[in-house]
Amino acid sequence: MTDEMIMEAVKNGDLQQASLLFDRYHKRIYNFLARMTVSKVLAEDLTQNVFLRMIKYRTSYREGSKFQSWIYQIARNVFSDHYQMHKNRVAGFVDVEKVGERIADEEESVAQDEREKILHRSLALLTEEQRELLVLTRFQHLKYEEVAEMMNTTVANVKVKIHRAIQKLREHYFQLEQI
Repeated sequence: MTDEMIMEAVKNGDLQQASLLFDRYHKRIYNFLARMTVSKVLAEDLTQNVFLRMIKYRTSYREGSKFQSWIYQIARNVFSDHYQMHKNRVAGFVDVEKVGERIADEEESVAQDEREKILHRSLALLTEEQRELLVLTRFQHLKYEEVAEMMNTTVANVKVKIHRAIQKLREHYFQLEQI
């Protein structure tokens, strides 16, 4: 069964089917939120909230819509809501040291590990929108069309913003590499 067919069943009251969607998407949603929040624990909590909202707002799912776009839109909203709720309590910066503490494969070479740390620090220096676009397209492998639909914009606009985000990421990366 396709994701869309399963979601239609959930929408019509068969909540047991939601577990199939959870199994298919929880890792992807967690990875998206972990990269956006730079916190494993927070990403786990927000991932749970995404699937709770999926159930709560299941009637808002439009027949014929791509489920993947819909669930990522929920994830974006959960992240945004969390950020808005906590922006006054937390300073508007990301702790660069914590970015470097991301999951590291023990077998990776020291040089590769250092490049990865610089990349994560560079990502943290981007604006929230730029980081989100790169995470969705480069790490979550969503198509530009899906991202455009999610962000209620055109594919051309997404391409331009991604191009600019990559340029900024490159600038930050090479600056940090010199340090």
